[in-house]
Amino acid sequence: MKTANDTNTALLSAAGRILLATIFIFSAFGKLAAPAATIGYIQSVGLPFATLGFAIAVAVELGGGVLLVLGMKTRWVAAALAVFSIVTGLAFHNALGDQNQLIHLLKNFAMAGGLLQVAAFGAGAFSIDARTSRPAIRQPA
Repeated sequence: MKTANDTNTALLSAAGRILLATIFIFSAFGKLAAPAATIGYIQSVGLPFATLGFAIAVAVELGGGVLLVLGMKTRWVAAALAVFSIVTGLAFHNALGDQNQLIHLLKNFAMAGGLLQVAAFGAGAFSIDARTSRPAIRQPA
């Protein structure tokens, strides 16, 4: 029997996934709206293969964000987005003497922390993962 606590947990889990995914989806659309600016920014920090990096970033952010919202392959996606958040934070926000850059780095770390929680505990009841997982079939004794 479902309790009010079960429903609250399911709603909070879904809301958390959606909120975490929002920054990735919006960021991907921002990159798509200004690809030259994004590629230039990647080049400005000295990373090679800026165009490839742009394509990978858009794919990870948009694909990962959508999968996170849907709750599909959630643990894997959340772990991948956590790694992406840490790596991009260190690559692009490493001027720790600049308070704005430090805040962006810490934001990336905080996002990674939330994503690791999702990776640890799963998508929750309102997800594709929950709908497609099947309980083990008990064999007659």
